[in-house]
Amino acid sequence: MSTPTGPASGLPVRMPRPRQSGRHRRPEPVVAPEGAAALVLAVPGTPSSATRSLAEEVISIARSELPGLNARIGYLDGDDAEYPTLSTVLAHNAAERVARFEQAVAAGREVAEPTGPSAVVVPLLAGPDSALIRRIRQALMDSGTQAELTDVLGPHPLLAEALHVRLSEAGLARADRARLFTVATAADGIVLATVGGEEAVQAAGITGMLLAARLAVPVMAAALSIAEQLQGSGSAQLALAPYLVGPEVDPGLLDAAAKEAGCATAEPLGAYPAIGKLVLSLYATTLGITPATPQGTQGAQAH
Repeated sequence: MSTPTGPASGLPVRMPRPRQSGRHRRPEPVVAPEGAAALVLAVPGTPSSATRSLAEEVISIARSELPGLNARIGYLDGDDAEYPTLSTVLAHNAAERVARFEQAVAAGREVAEPTGPSAVVVPLLAGPDSALIRRIRQALMDSGTQAELTDVLGPHPLLAEALHVRLSEAGLARADRARLFTVATAADGIVLATVGGEEAVQAAGITGMLLAARLAVPVMAAALSIAEQLQGSGSAQLALAPYLVGPEVDPGLLDAAAKEAGCATAEPLGAYPAIGKLVLSLYATTLGITPATPQGTQGAQAH
């Protein structure tokens, strides 16, 4: 029974929870700044519904990390209709940015005139590929817009984690359920297969060292087209791990390389959560809006 001054004697009194402060205070959620440059994902390879689905999932992961993110997809080999080309996406984005500013001025709102890049272009590439990067740079020039181009996604520890998960999904490496740390492996040697020439192989080798530490087996990087390196690795039971997101290579090339080398293969990295986080990290670092480094996704389900 209550009294005019509060609950009756003996009843618990609900007190407001004190506001956290200092290092234990929950950080305020970060959202994309209004008017920030768009994130444009540059997708290589032949466009398809599968490629678009993968790119959209990567964008969805990035948006979940930074609500309000203006993100778009541009294809290097697009057709400007179903799959818009990168240069077309950049041009449309820049025009829309100017139109939004003019509409705000016409409505009497006090807004600052847009400055800085209209877009930050992130290549959907795990490692360097000079031929594809040249094409992306050319698309930026063709668009006639002010856009910034970031580095590729790797090398990075999160890519080693993603490779580990893809190998475990294929039954080529077993992982601890809690920490994704290998307790046994079905393969006694891993080949990181990549495209993009010697520079790409060297970059894959850096991630390969991180993967070797997780698996406790030898890991080597090689060009996808060189089956002799795969056969001459010295391992009795070899596994091929594509150091590729997916769209940048014909799926048939992976199958052919594995068959010629006589080894099993894991799936490409695809839309593993780390890919979306690395895409966002490159974008945010370029604009200086989210300095935090992306954390591991251990324990998350692979996509």
